[in-house]
Amino acid sequence: MIFDATALRHGRAVLYFRNNCNFKLLTSVLAATGRPAAGIKQTQCMKILFGVQGTGNGHISRSRELVRKLKEDGHEVQVIISGRKEEELREIEVFAPYKVFKGFTLVTHRGKMNYIETMFQLDFVSLWADALTIDTAGVDLVITDFEPVTSMAARLKGIVSIGFGHQYAFPFHIPIARGSLFERYTLLNFAPARYHAGLHWDHFNQPIFPPVIPETLYCAARPEEDSRKILVYLPFEEVEDIEAFLKPFEANRFFIYGKVTEDRDDGHLSFRGYSREGFLRDLMECSGVVCNAGFELPGEALHLGKKMLLRPLDGQIEQESNALAMVQLGYGMSMHTLDGDVLREWLAMESGKPLNYSRTVDYIAEWIASGRWSDLRVFTDAAWKDHCREESKA
Repeated sequence: MIFDATALRHGRAVLYFRNNCNFKLLTSVLAATGRPAAGIKQTQCMKILFGVQGTGNGHISRSRELVRKLKEDGHEVQVIISGRKEEELREIEVFAPYKVFKGFTLVTHRGKMNYIETMFQLDFVSLWADALTIDTAGVDLVITDFEPVTSMAARLKGIVSIGFGHQYAFPFHIPIARGSLFERYTLLNFAPARYHAGLHWDHFNQPIFPPVIPETLYCAARPEEDSRKILVYLPFEEVEDIEAFLKPFEANRFFIYGKVTEDRDDGHLSFRGYSREGFLRDLMECSGVVCNAGFELPGEALHLGKKMLLRPLDGQIEQESNALAMVQLGYGMSMHTLDGDVLREWLAMESGKPLNYSRTVDYIAEWIASGRWSDLRVFTDAAWKDHCREESKA
């Protein structure tokens, strides 16, 4: 049994019993009204419509962990993926049964956002049609990882929605690049939701969760770190540009992922095609990571204590904000071009200390199951306290 002190401070006593699925409400006594606490579901499990933005592997990676946890807890989860063709998706078995829709995607060229091409490929008619035709019969909750079809479906059909992911930290007071009004509006309104489960590398004294770390990085024995080995993941850059950038630094061994179609070695440069298992192995073995300023990979690297060099995608306010936060936190460096001088300075730095983030999806799943979606800080504070305990053990 669990006695909820937070509920008591708000003038009510709540008693829960943890069963194999959820926190099922047994009694709830409000001092003023005698009615059940608002927002707490009294059903055992929920039917959840879960939207995944397919354009980036980071969205798929963190959604994979939360969907797995929700299914383990007994919830019925229906998954929608949009933004990428189905044949281009990898390692999404945990989402089954799932459906793939067109959605929206961002167009880039040589490390820069191409807003003109992005606008030309937008198909609002298709978006509306998909949102209206999704089967939401019996759905209790919509969760969207920056996925616009499910976000719109929730609004059109009056279903409560939760935004899950790094983008949902930006409504709070965290480091944010200046950007244009259009960029800020897009970031905050691309896939809006009623409640926010935002993620970041630090809490910034805001009700946001730590990063979602793949279960593999908790369970696997960490191999000895190779001080010469550097992991490079720059999917928005052309391979020939990356090769020219890294070629002069022969004292290090670079393992390069991104727009690589097949494995090949060229001296100290090792090019690797997509392999989640191989990528995580190289991540654990390397001493540092050079990557675009997305969110998931830097979070995984910081969890393991790798030094970071970020190259934000030009014109993408989220990535520019991430680079700003990385520098402000003292966790790494950034560069706005493939700058050899910056790389040379960064290679001379020592590795960092592992941050050992807590199992974030456990806290998010508990928050979702509780139905106490307005009591966000109770759950975010608990996640960061657990993080501090794990960090002190290390």
